[in-house]
Amino acid sequence: MMGIGFPELMIILVIIMIIFGAGKLPEIGSAFGNSIRNFKKSMKDAEQENEELPEGSNAENAITEGDAEGQPAEGTNPAENPVASTTEPEQK
Repeated sequence: MMGIGFPELMIILVIIMIIFGAGKLPEIGSAFGNSIRNFKKSMKDAEQENEELPEGSNAENAITEGDAEGQPAEGTNPAENPVASTTEPEQK
């Protein structure tokens, strides 16, 4: 009994036309369509990115280097490693 039928949908559309006017409806529809298209594209890109990761790894391991304590990996320059710059400052 709580479904939206044809009469309710027509009332909603009339209210939208009163609020925005008939001239703005194509712009609103176009913006809504572009939003859906961009969302689908970003989901597809994220899915492809996950498929490119090696087996048994996750996104966190692919992004960061070093051990679990946030120390830079061996042979890396701490000044070039963004993970190292977020660690606690050295104490003197």
